[in-house]
Amino acid sequence: MNRKSDRRISSRIKDFRTLEPDARLEAVTHAAGIEAFSAIALSGQTVLGLDIANGMIENVIGTFELPLGVATNFTVNGRDYLVPMAVEEPSVVAAASYMARIARAGGGFNATSSEPIMRAQIQILGVRDPHAAQESLMAERDKILDKANAKDAVLVDLGGGCRDIEVHVFPETPIGAMVVLHLLVDVRDAMGANTVNTMAEALAPFVEEITGGTVRLRILSNLADRRLVRASVRVPTDALTTDSLKGADVAQGIVEACALALVDPYRAATHNKGIMNGIDPVVLATGNDWRAIEAGAHAFAARSGRYTSLTTWEIANDGALAGTLEMPMALGIVGGATRTHPAARAALDLLAVSTAKELAEVVAAVGLAQNMAALRALATEGIQQGHMKLHARNIAITAGITGTDIDRVANALAADGDVSVTKAKTLIERLKPS
Repeated sequence: MNRKSDRRISSRIKDFRTLEPDARLEAVTHAAGIEAFSAIALSGQTVLGLDIANGMIENVIGTFELPLGVATNFTVNGRDYLVPMAVEEPSVVAAASYMARIARAGGGFNATSSEPIMRAQIQILGVRDPHAAQESLMAERDKILDKANAKDAVLVDLGGGCRDIEVHVFPETPIGAMVVLHLLVDVRDAMGANTVNTMAEALAPFVEEITGGTVRLRILSNLADRRLVRASVRVPTDALTTDSLKGADVAQGIVEACALALVDPYRAATHNKGIMNGIDPVVLATGNDWRAIEAGAHAFAARSGRYTSLTTWEIANDGALAGTLEMPMALGIVGGATRTHPAARAALDLLAVSTAKELAEVVAAVGLAQNMAALRALATEGIQQGHMKLHARNIAITAGITGTDIDRVANALAADGDVSVTKAKTLIERLKPS
């Protein structure tokens, strides 16, 4: 597959939302310049046969599908991206696409990321003098690094490998004193779980020899706080103007809505869930571990001892709305489902990312866009108005309505303000010819 960053993509596709699925696929295929087999995989026609599924997990009885949409309009670091999103919730893809379009007025999103450093933890119990054990481990740092890197010569050849160690002492726990050795491993373009777990398990006997203790847990941490991504956006207030509100008022409303999430964990939980509404679908579509990303995000949001917002929004000196998102982002483009699942491979082909760092930066931009969409809705017409317009299609389908009648009934439901199955059944009766 061609995932070279020099492949030029236009994320602006005229009237994309109004096209039928086949026409959307054709438009995306043309805009992204992807191969025919990727287009077929994205369409779901030959995505995941039982033979492949049976090799991916255990006790397979079938497969479970989600809608796969494409978020348009995204510009990240000056480059356009078409973003695949696997999600069941209405309004997510539309909201991300719309905010990305608004963000283009300020040049789109900018994003940076740190090196792909993952942690492995080795828990050591039964140590008489924990601080002495800490000193002993630090004294053997070079040998520990050598033994860890000996377990993955390919990674070392690619420029990765175990870079450093940390030793943490917990003098009092429910089971007594504890020492925990951290391996800090550059995993390059992999998510890295298998790599760091293998290193940790291989080092256990040597760690016991150094400390005189007993090694228990040997596993990665999903709080990937050395593998951070930061996305930012600046939007001129004119781009935020609505039919009833000035852009400056919308911008101020977004800042005020974010302020509650900064100080109140009850709001922060919902605020951050909205961010993950954008992030999880891309992570899922590309075959990455969305549960690991969720765990890392929420742990990072609570790193100060108080759960708070992952984003900040403020009014810049020039009056523009400025937003930032910072969080762990442990993604891979090699190994695991990113290689075995045909649709995941096709999704990466559509994105045309060359490294895991680039993927993380795009995903963070989508999360920031989704957050902006939610805050903008809250600051203007309220979250339900736009969401329920899109949710009306689901209600129409639930009511048994099919074909072209779905949109007719959905539009009528939204206009009436009663988005319910009962109302949908009433409307379809009215639409039937007498």
